[in-house]
Amino acid sequence: MAGKDLYLIRDFVPDFDAIAAEFAARSREFSARARMCTDIAYGARPRETLDIIMPDDAVKDAPLHVFVHGGYWRSGEKADYRFVASPVLAAGGIAALVEYDLMPGQRLPVLVDQVRRAVLWLQEHAASFGADPSRISVSGHSAGAHLASYLAASAPGEAGAAVLPALKDMLLLSGIYDLSGIPDSFLRHEAEMTHAEAAAWSPLASTHHAGPRRTLTYGTDETAPFHEQAQSLHAKLGDEGLETELLPLPALNHMSVVLDLGNVDGRLGRRIADMVAAD
Repeated sequence: MAGKDLYLIRDFVPDFDAIAAEFAARSREFSARARMCTDIAYGARPRETLDIIMPDDAVKDAPLHVFVHGGYWRSGEKADYRFVASPVLAAGGIAALVEYDLMPGQRLPVLVDQVRRAVLWLQEHAASFGADPSRISVSGHSAGAHLASYLAASAPGEAGAAVLPALKDMLLLSGIYDLSGIPDSFLRHEAEMTHAEAAAWSPLASTHHAGPRRTLTYGTDETAPFHEQAQSLHAKLGDEGLETELLPLPALNHMSVVLDLGNVDGRLGRRIADMVAAD
């Protein structure tokens, strides 16, 4: 791996495009048979929308699970990730997928704020679609894990106390928690993240709050930053007395972990189902 950009995932996942296409294909197939309300506005911007996906046998006060997609903050569409709702529905839960603006058109504080406002909207309106606002769990992948972490954390770059939702569980999947390497990575022209922005919005330099149980997971076939940063954040959370678990997944890479998340029989799919079913 010497000389390679460890954040350039397609250099380390030979079937990157095929897996990305599988995300979209599985989501189209899932969408064709799912009970959904799509593109619900949680704010005024065009991309401030979310999808709510209901189980066939929905019951009152069902648990709610929210997913935040990745894409290195500069790409991604929630519609291509709807298949990750499968384990949620199988466990009797309601699923929600959040959309947010993209860099470089918007900056990290806007994206973090949007994800927070989306989950706060879901918490406030939960009863209107049959969910229990006290039983919300969240997962996020890659940049989505970074953004989701701030649902229960405050960044050094924030002024004042943020309003945060009440969460039961959080699954952070293949996240980026030290952003210092991003401005000099292949993303320098795509996300245009500055070194100051990276320092201000790195979870490893942030204050994490009590509340949700946090599971940090990554594939063992991912590159070193994803291993090391998950391990470092797990240690930081533990040192701060917060409930945390580190979950490496053998033989999975940065893309195949998402397929596992959306598989009702996958290790992550089962973990999501357990989170949803827990009191």
